[in-house]
Amino acid sequence: MILYPAIDVLDGRVVRLKQGDFNAVTDYGDDPVRVAEGYLAAGASWLHMVDLSGARDGARRQHDLVKAVSDVGIKVQTGGGVRSEADVEAILEAGASRAVIGSLAVTDVQTVIGWLARFGGDQLALAFDVRIMDGAPYPTTHGWAEADDRPLGELLSDYRRAGLRHALVTDVGRDGLLEGPNLDLYRDLVVARPDVAWQASGGVASLNDLRALKSLGASGAIIGKALFEGRFTVGDALAEVA
Repeated sequence: MILYPAIDVLDGRVVRLKQGDFNAVTDYGDDPVRVAEGYLAAGASWLHMVDLSGARDGARRQHDLVKAVSDVGIKVQTGGGVRSEADVEAILEAGASRAVIGSLAVTDVQTVIGWLARFGGDQLALAFDVRIMDGAPYPTTHGWAEADDRPLGELLSDYRRAGLRHALVTDVGRDGLLEGPNLDLYRDLVVARPDVAWQASGGVASLNDLRALKSLGASGAIIGKALFEGRFTVGDALAEVA
């Protein structure tokens, strides 16, 4: 299982939002490159970076930062505010190994299928923020305020023959709360679509959480707040998932 230390960047600063709320920001400093260097030195091979400015404003503005972080030598997957094919091109040209597609993966499936055909499944990851309703995960958009009318499983059927290889799923009810990941959600996804490398995002609070995710077959775990709050180190986490 791959460990993805996560940094969320808002106006050039490393932050965390509580459940996606831009009014509930915790600031962790103004040097994303230094944070990336620290994770690389600790042994991480990947970094998950979210451009919150782009997600908020609908226009990516941190291509220089993507390049600076990628130049550190760590593989970067990044998204936030990706609205066009040109955005994907810019992310990859800046040095990122993988571009993350969020809202459009829900609202404009055919466009994203076209991007998968052009760029290939290894260079794109689809990100689904879901809310559990009546026992099923429903994708959300517009800052988690709106839920799609189809459950995630039905939406994923549209991508079955589209070359999808990487996807990350966040249970928005757990994100940023350090209450543990939704293990049932990820177990169901692994069973339903073993052809996809599933990344668990949101809620990881302990090494036991990582152990559980690995045992159920998750391909990756995205970890943000737990590292910043000192629940465990990158080294501890890598030893757990090795």
